[in-house]
Amino acid sequence: MIPTSTAHVLAALFVTCYVGSIYISKDARLSFSNTKVYLDYGFARPKLQNERWRDDPDVIRARLVAVNLATLVCCAIVFALMSANAKSSWTALQMTVDYLGCTSTSILPHLITPLLFLGPLYVQFMRGALPGQCNWSFQEDLLSFFFSVAGIRNYLVAPITEEVVFRACVLTVYHLAQASRMQMIFLSPLLFGAAHVHHAWETYNRYGRSPAALKRAAVGTVFQFTYTSIFGFYCSYLFLRTGSILPPITAHIFCNVMGVPQPGYDISERPDRKLAIIVAYLVGIVGFVLALAGWTFTEGTLYWN
Repeated sequence: MIPTSTAHVLAALFVTCYVGSIYISKDARLSFSNTKVYLDYGFARPKLQNERWRDDPDVIRARLVAVNLATLVCCAIVFALMSANAKSSWTALQMTVDYLGCTSTSILPHLITPLLFLGPLYVQFMRGALPGQCNWSFQEDLLSFFFSVAGIRNYLVAPITEEVVFRACVLTVYHLAQASRMQMIFLSPLLFGAAHVHHAWETYNRYGRSPAALKRAAVGTVFQFTYTSIFGFYCSYLFLRTGSILPPITAHIFCNVMGVPQPGYDISERPDRKLAIIVAYLVGIVGFVLALAGWTFTEGTLYWN
């Protein structure tokens, strides 16, 4: 066991290590022109030749290396904690694997997130855009979408490394500090939300460094902090309830693929199916609430028992 103050320090260290890793290397850092550009609200300015934006392939590659190394460092810190109380390195390694949730689980915890997204999935079905439907393309919607450099970042490396660091590593140290379940579910994810605040600088620069750009960056940051924190509450619950990092990872990947639900836009696109869309959204939400506890129940989990 460790003191709560030590858990706070280690959690902050994990966040700093992960976010800071993308600023250590010159290849991973962003660069922008200092020129102010006044644009219509909602429009980004064109990228200049000497600038480095987060979606540049070379920037993405450098950041993928950085966050993978940072994740390994965080896992090594957890291993060091276990080694302090373990009789051997092998025992410490086993404890690390258990605490980080490197274990399988049933299929049910992986189905809760798709259930919540029943409304958006129904809309995708009406568009014929689900796998196997007429408007779905193996090349465009699978290979190009998931296996481009940006796709590997968005749907593979980011979900896995973020969940390992912000869920498994952070919750491990708070569990060792004997934090309550409520504290681990509702307080630790605020670090996850705070870790996304640095995107405001990019937004401010991409939208012209003007007062309108500052407003957009501020609004976007508040929204992203709120959304990622709420998502963190959910993934923390999944991790603690199942004792496995896999359900949070699959939930993270699924949410990144689907994006933020937009029922208003979905209804405006198909007003003839307004009632069906509303029902699908409501059934998904109610089903999620009713299934959450039962579908995540796992016998003998390290954290929940």
